[in-house]
Amino acid sequence: MTFVELLQIWLPLLLYMVGLITLIILIILLIRALKILKKMDLIVEDIDKKVKSLDGAFKMIDNATDRISLIMDKITEGIASFVLGLFNKKKKKGEEENEERE
Repeated sequence: MTFVELLQIWLPLLLYMVGLITLIILIILLIRALKILKKMDLIVEDIDKKVKSLDGAFKMIDNATDRISLIMDKITEGIASFVLGLFNKKKKKGEEENEERE
């Protein structure tokens, strides 16, 4: 048997063995990757639940700040109206005194 004939017999067998080993290694790596993805999915779901629970707290805070802002706007509007009313009274008194002098 010549060297070429030996290669024709052993080379395909060797390539089949390498391919089989590579396939087995890839399957094992895929299984590990799937396990990691499952763990990541559980972590993401846990984080999502925690964010949703905090979302309610943030909505309460947002509503409270909106109400406080509304109250402060009303108070500011009332003070501004009061001050404008004082200036308008002074103008009216000044106009009446000018009319009495004439």
